[in-house]
Amino acid sequence: MKRILITGAAGQLGGYLRRGLAGKYALRLLDIRPIEDLGEGEETVTADITDLDALTAAMEGIDGVVHLGAVSVEDSWEEILPNNIVGTYNLFEAARRGGVKRVLFASSNHAIGFYRRDQRIGTNVTVRPDSRYGVSKAYGEALASLYADKYGLETFCMRIGNVNDKPIDVRRLSIWISPRDFTQLVEIGLEAPGLHFEIVYGVSDNARTWWDNSNAERLGYRPQDDAEAYAEEITAKEPPHEPGDRQHDFQGGSFVDLEFGGGPPKQGR
Repeated sequence: MKRILITGAAGQLGGYLRRGLAGKYALRLLDIRPIEDLGEGEETVTADITDLDALTAAMEGIDGVVHLGAVSVEDSWEEILPNNIVGTYNLFEAARRGGVKRVLFASSNHAIGFYRRDQRIGTNVTVRPDSRYGVSKAYGEALASLYADKYGLETFCMRIGNVNDKPIDVRRLSIWISPRDFTQLVEIGLEAPGLHFEIVYGVSDNARTWWDNSNAERLGYRPQDDAEAYAEEITAKEPPHEPGDRQHDFQGGSFVDLEFGGGPPKQGR
């Protein structure tokens, strides 16, 4: 892998990857917003992922794609459909047309958000999305499977928990992934030999994790960080919760109750 396309490169995850992959690959950065602060080895394309022709043109000379571009929160169907459904289809189809070898898809913990927190699950469970956003990520995983089996595209789906410099609440003590662990996982997705279709969890080596990430470990993932280092500080600020509180019984957190409980239409990870 020499030249990598990152979609959604102007976002927070794109920023972490740009710093983590700097000097290792030539990076083509695609976003609907212009990117002006280019570093050495970076070039930019301003395009909308709903535009198949523009995405196809952006694939020229690309070896691998990290697809981060999407609406990254729960939102109305009118927003999810073009960006997360049509846009994700366009990405895989443009990669196929462009002869790209490998696509890394940023899936989400919200594809399996209706599993309970007292369950430990692997990557082979049935998807149980907690939102329209979660449905769009389950759909992306299905597309990755289709394009691997039908067209021979090598695909790597990362069910990302929460990428941040540190976890910010009790839920994220279970799902947090540090920027350096996220970068390591992406590099494995780009470089692991003989991939066909894989699903892994994007999570650090957290003592409280709900996920069996042995598939990522099989491919060489060795996370360096553990959210437990922040647990004392976080648990002191967050009071215990009553049994039967859906947001705290299920892995998807507040996503499981949006609209059902009269919540706001948008909510972060």
